[in-house]
Amino acid sequence: MKKSNTNAIIAIIVIILILIVAFVWKSNSSAPTTPSNPQTTNTNTQPTTPVVPVSQTSVVSSKLSSYENDELGFSLKYPTAWEKDENDTGVVFIMPIDTTQVSTVAKLEADVVAAPSKCAFPPVATVKDRGTLTVAGQTMNMISLANTVQGRTYNNRIYTLQKGSICYSFSFSAISQDPTVKGLTGSSITQAQNNNKAIMSTADAAFTDMVKTFAFVSSAKGIDETKAPVK
Repeated sequence: MKKSNTNAIIAIIVIILILIVAFVWKSNSSAPTTPSNPQTTNTNTQPTTPVVPVSQTSVVSSKLSSYENDELGFSLKYPTAWEKDENDTGVVFIMPIDTTQVSTVAKLEADVVAAPSKCAFPPVATVKDRGTLTVAGQTMNMISLANTVQGRTYNNRIYTLQKGSICYSFSFSAISQDPTVKGLTGSSITQAQNNNKAIMSTADAAFTDMVKTFAFVSSAKGIDETKAPVK
C-alpha cells in the first residue's frame, strides 16, 4: 500500500514538472524578440530622390540678374530690383514704383509666358502701334495699346514668338489712376501726368531690354504629358 502511494505521488510530481516545462517553453516562444541593434532594422526607410530645380536665378551685377527656366526652355536677364514670382507657365516680374515722385502710377508688371498654343494677340479696341523685334535671329511680333477705362489709363506692350508648338509671349502692363483720385489739383495734376509718362516710359524701355536678352536653353527638361507612361 505504501509502495503504490509512493508511485502515485511520483507520477503526480512528474506530471506537474512536465506542465511547468511546457508552460515556460510556450511563453518563451510567443514572446516578441528584440533586435540586437534596433537602429539597423528600420524597413520603412525609402531612398530619397534629389529634387532637380526647374529654374535658376543668379545675380549678374548689382543691377542685373539672370533667370533660366529649364522646364519651359528659356532664359533672360532682368533688373535685380524687380520682384520675381514664378508660376506653371512662366514668370511674373513686379517693377518697383518710385513713390518719391508725384504720380498716380498704380502698377508696373512684366509677364513671360510659354504655352502650347498658336500665338495670337488678344482682341482689343485700340492698337497704338505695331511692329517687330529681332532677338537672336528670331522675329517677334509686337503691338502696343493705350486705353482709358473708368478713370484708369492702361498702357500695354506685347511681344509674341512662335517656336514650334509653343508660343512665347511677353507682356508689359502699366496702370495709372486719374489724378483727382489722389486729391491732386492745379499744377500737381500736370506734374503727376508728366511723371506718369516718364515712369511708364522708363519701365517700358527696361521691359524691352529684358525681351532682347531672351534666349532658348539647349532643351526643355520637362516631360511631354502626352508621352508620359501611365501606371
